[in-house]
Amino acid sequence: MTTISFDTLIKTLKSAGFEKRQAEAQTELLEQVVSDHVKELATKRDIAELKAETIQWMFGVATGQAMFIIAILKMFPSR
Repeated sequence: MTTISFDTLIKTLKSAGFEKRQAEAQTELLEQVVSDHVKELATKRDIAELKAETIQWMFGVATGQAMFIIAILKMFPSR
């Protein structure tokens, strides 16, 4: 898991007028929230896999539709 450094956030909050203790507490809370939810985020690999699955599914449906149309057309011979 990737470690995220929040040291610059503490400096930014302090420069914005927060006391050191407040800046550290807010940064710690944010770090905890991010670390709790980072495992739920989709990676580029996840998105690529879903895209590939979607494309495969779409081609499968299109093939099925084409076969269905051909079958119906064969039921009604042309003159």
